[in-house]
Amino acid sequence: MTGREFKDLTFHQFAMIANAFASPKRLELIDILSQGGRDVDTLAHETNMNFANTSRHLQILKNAKIVTSRKEGVRVVYALANDEVVKCWRSLQNLSEKSASEIRETARLFFEERTALEPISPPELWDKLKKDDVTLIDVRPRTEYLSGHIPNAISMPLKELKEKMNELSAVKDIVAYCRGPYCVLAAEAAKILSQNGFNVVILKEDVNSWRAKGLPVEA
Repeated sequence: MTGREFKDLTFHQFAMIANAFASPKRLELIDILSQGGRDVDTLAHETNMNFANTSRHLQILKNAKIVTSRKEGVRVVYALANDEVVKCWRSLQNLSEKSASEIRETARLFFEERTALEPISPPELWDKLKKDDVTLIDVRPRTEYLSGHIPNAISMPLKELKEKMNELSAVKDIVAYCRGPYCVLAAEAAKILSQNGFNVVILKEDVNSWRAKGLPVEA
């Protein structure tokens, strides 16, 4: 193999992986799968795609070895291939935030419409949890909560929030979290709770970012 052939081959592989990331819907699939494995029907529902399109995007990710699949009865369950995929996805978000001011501004406007309070940081939240000063709610689907969650978090999926609000203390501050800085679930939860008289802030980090900071995760 010549030096030219070596470079052509390796850079072709790099391009395959980059191409797999080059789709808004595939990035959304990666974002959801960063919380744990999901079957195709669930992923189709979460991304507002039909089954065929979801399967097509997943196959592209699988060909690039970004995801793996396994059979569970009649269902096909997909998962991220390894932790490096999550790191790459977070790095892409960070690069995009630094390169495109539109992303920062859009996110700022979206979250400010839903809560006027500043997001809480992981160290500050962990300190408050140890002192039992706040109520932490995980507003992701319960399957994601069971895959891994922050200690003391209460599973309260967004679609069940209005029914379960009366279980929350009106005295303690509430912290809501979901899948990370571009997940809308916690922001929507904050809006609903604020409208009902609760004092609520958002944790923008997800379980993976929490763990990466050396903080504990339960499953």
